[in-house]
Formats: sequence, C-alpha cells, structure tokens
Amino acid sequence: MAVTSATTSLVAPGRRGQRDRRSGAAIGRATPLTYVVAVLFVAANLAPVLYIVLGGFRTNSQITTSPAGLPAPFQFGNYGSVLSSGIFWQQLGNSTISAVTTTLGVVVLGLMVSFVLARYSFKGRGAVYALFAAGLMFPITVAITPLYLLVKDLGLTNSLAGVILPQIAFALPTTVIILVPFLRAIPDELEEAASIDGASRLGFFFRMIVPLSLPGVVTVGILAFIGSWNSYILPLFILNNEAAYTLPLGVQAFSSQYSVDTARVLAFTSMSMIPALVFFTIFQKRIVGGLTGAVKG
Repeated sequence: MAVTSATTSLVAPGRRGQRDRRSGAAIGRATPLTYVVAVLFVAANLAPVLYIVLGGFRTNSQITTSPAGLPAPFQFGNYGSVLSSGIFWQQLGNSTISAVTTTLGVVVLGLMVSFVLARYSFKGRGAVYALFAAGLMFPITVAITPLYLLVKDLGLTNSLAGVILPQIAFALPTTVIILVPFLRAIPDELEEAASIDGASRLGFFFRMIVPLSLPGVVTVGILAFIGSWNSYILPLFILNNEAAYTLPLGVQAFSSQYSVDTARVLAFTSMSMIPALVFFTIFQKRIVGGLTGAVKG
C-alpha cells in the first residue's frame, strides 16, 4: 500500500501537469468569434487608408457619382501630378530631415540619460526618474503657447530647428521609461569584468551597453521617427513659411488650395502617409520586441 500510494503521488503531478497543459492550450486556442472580431478591427482600420489610396486613382466625377465605388478605369494622372510637383518633394525632404534628426537626438540623449539613471547611484535619482515619468502625462498641446514664445525668443520660428528641439524634449520621457529597464537588466558582473580588463565607464558604455540595449534603442527610435513624421500641432505654430512645411502641414495647405479637386487631394494625402506606413510595417516587430524586453526588465 505504501508503494502504491507513493507511486500514485509521483504519477499524479505528471498527470496534473498534462491536464494543466491541455487546459492552457484550450484557453489559448482562438475561437471563430475571435477571428471574426479581429477581421472586423483590421477592416475598420484599413478601410479609410484603402479609400484614400484608391480615391487618388479616380476622377472627381467618379467620386461624386459613386463615393464608395472603385476606380473605373484607373486614373494615374493625380499621382503623376503630385510626384511631378516640386512642393511635394520639398515637404517630403523637410519631414525626413525633421524625423531623422529628432530620432538621432532622442536616441543619443535618451540612452545617455537612461544609462546614468539605471547604472549610477546618486542622491535624487528617484526624483529625476519620477520627473521623466511625469512627462508622459504632459502633452505638447498643453505647453504649445509658452513653447511658441520660447521658440520665438530663441529666433527659431520658421525653421526646422524650432520643431526638432521641442520634439526631442517631449519624446525623451517615453525613451527613458523604455530604456531604463533594459540597462538595469544588464548584470553588474559584466561591468566588473570590463573594469578588470581595463575598460573605462565610457568604454563599457560603448562596447557593452549600446550593443546589449539595441532592441530598446530601435524601439524608441521607431517611435520617435513616427511621432515626428506625424507631428502637426507643433509645426502648425512654429512654421509659417510654406517652404519649411512638413508633410502634415503640406496636406492641409494642399487641401485648402485644391479643395474642389477631391481626387488630387486624396492622391497627395496617400503619398504623404505611405512612407510612414511602409516604415512602420517594416519595423513593427522591432517595436513589439523592444517593449516586451522593457516589461521583462
């Protein structure tokens, strides 16, 4: 009886584990309703984008006659006129300069600040980290008026620098919140081994910290790029010269100038959002992976 009870006690946990795994698999298995809801959400998000893109291939008469119809036949003149206009490429260049410069500034400054907050012990470190965390609750729309006055006093109105510097400042809280867990998760033994090998703190930073935190760096870089590319409120207040417009402002100006040419406006709008969509589609897995690592850290 003792042997039997002991055998039962040894076998029972294994059976329970099998039942737990089966129940877990049953819970994780998607039902048809899940797929239906997912398809509806995807369709609700893709429908406006597809309408804008396909609307650029139509004529104004087609849009007026059948607003929800398909191009019949396809008209490529709207996209051709947008691509042949110099103003579109100028605004595309302005958006690219603003987004790339903002991304570089956010990554470099955010990584340095996060390294200090994660690896150094000093008085007031918690207060500094809390200050960055509080920045997440401070949207740029709240500070737009004093921010405009500050940029004006610095003489940066009608220049991309007046847009880039505030964008870096308002993107740093998110960057620090994401990167600090990455840097804290790096074992102290690595730093001790590097110091034994003669590496300085800067050497450890460039040789170990930067490569190991690359997933988080890519994540914050993508978020900064997309946020800068889609920024509208800040450029609207800072930029008054059409030559310095970014694409979001360019879409507004183009829509006002060609308000009666709906098909051409749709073509300009779709060409303005395609670069950001392509960029986000390529790097979306990087965002998920970086945020997952931040949560684990």
